[in-house]
Amino acid sequence: MSVSVKRKHIVFYPNPKRTIARFYYTGDDNALQIINKILQLSLEQVSIELHQVLRDFSTRHRQITKVFETNFKNVQHLFKELKLEPKSLSKELKLLIGSYFTHEYSVEAAAYFNPSIIEHPDQYGLEQGQKRIIVSFRATGEGHISSIVFRQGIIDQNNDFHFTEPGQLDEIPEYIKRTVYNKQSFIKKLDEMNIHKNIVNLVLDKLNDKFLYGELQASVTETLKDIALTPTKRKVIEEIFWLADSHYEITFSLDTSLSERVIFPVSKSESNGIEDARFVKFTDDDGKVTYYATYTAYNGYAILPKLFSTRDFYNFNICPMGGKYSQNKDMALFPRKIKGKYVMVGRYDGVNNYIMFSDKINLWKNAKLLQQPTFPWEFIQIGNSGSPIETKEGWLLITHGVGPMRRYSLGAILLDLENPEKVIGHLKYPLMIPNEKEREGYVPNVIYSCGSIIHNNEIIIPYGMSDYASSFATIPLNELLGELKNN
Repeated sequence: MSVSVKRKHIVFYPNPKRTIARFYYTGDDNALQIINKILQLSLEQVSIELHQVLRDFSTRHRQITKVFETNFKNVQHLFKELKLEPKSLSKELKLLIGSYFTHEYSVEAAAYFNPSIIEHPDQYGLEQGQKRIIVSFRATGEGHISSIVFRQGIIDQNNDFHFTEPGQLDEIPEYIKRTVYNKQSFIKKLDEMNIHKNIVNLVLDKLNDKFLYGELQASVTETLKDIALTPTKRKVIEEIFWLADSHYEITFSLDTSLSERVIFPVSKSESNGIEDARFVKFTDDDGKVTYYATYTAYNGYAILPKLFSTRDFYNFNICPMGGKYSQNKDMALFPRKIKGKYVMVGRYDGVNNYIMFSDKINLWKNAKLLQQPTFPWEFIQIGNSGSPIETKEGWLLITHGVGPMRRYSLGAILLDLENPEKVIGHLKYPLMIPNEKEREGYVPNVIYSCGSIIHNNEIIIPYGMSDYASSFATIPLNELLGELKNN
């Protein structure tokens, strides 16, 4: 017996009009040449050029002059070589220089996929049977760099979607770096990353048991002055700084709508993308709600599992996850503690599903095998498709499996409520397989989800279609649970 799946007609496609203003830099030598040329302009030419830029771009970006000011500060260290004091320059000249080190980036020109859906913190003013929701997406632009974007809407009593139209002024947040590090835990994480201890000591021996980001930066800079260091050791020292750079905070302006907020990579650990955020509404033992999201940071050659936390979707804290079993993709947090422990499902070996318990939300040192590929449609590998959902019958975990032709399908298992290490139900067949309309895209034959919710006795699954676009499906909850209990 198959479970009824109703695919919704709503589809989100990538939109190249969604742009942010980013810092643009091609190296000190080229930057010096550009600045020298700008400095040769007359006051009148500076004014004309700046106002032309403002006419063309001030309606496309919120507070574009603030962006120019920030990007001028990013290059003002070069003025020492020019023997000029930045304070001596006019405001118009600073803004014009900043504009030359700014470019537009279309965040979702290539793809808009792998969504996750959660309940909005604000549920006021709704009619019976409605729920306000937030859907996050992985947006991909030029150079295949991924960021996280949002859409908000309402699900009505018939489980139809009504999304708010996105604003026209997309914005990246303010980046805040003010982390205090514990040397012992920092060394443990470096050890998990297989960073050689003798090289680590070159940097960390100069620091106290607790140190600031700036102190580590100074120690790295001082160590790199040693001309006897081999290229390999220099690379390792840079990776130490790469880990430290993974802790930060971001904050969005209060005058942005949710659909205008773009979480774009800012640290070196995620320079090539923020991938597949799995959001979950987490309720602590005291009833306090925090929204977490696990995601994969990618810098072009290595991945680092990381964690978002927020209560309002304006302010986010970001940190890497530690422990032997947090060294791969596909980590999803349970929405509450079980027997006093945080619980996570993951796929640290790249093939099987594991379950983990921890006293700390970002440290995962132990794991137990939960599920292995069993059926032909999942022989290559399995993984989760978002956080487990609590039901009266057990923890419902939507999964994905990879089969012949590397086709990705969705499945489901049911875990015991009190002992989620125990699988009490397992679909023998895929819940969803990419159909003819869904199998064409950047990566063909893939449907993939990063998180579902239950509403009006249906499970609502947002899903990406072949790494290109996104849609939604609904499934009667009791029908799915009944089928799981039969297996």
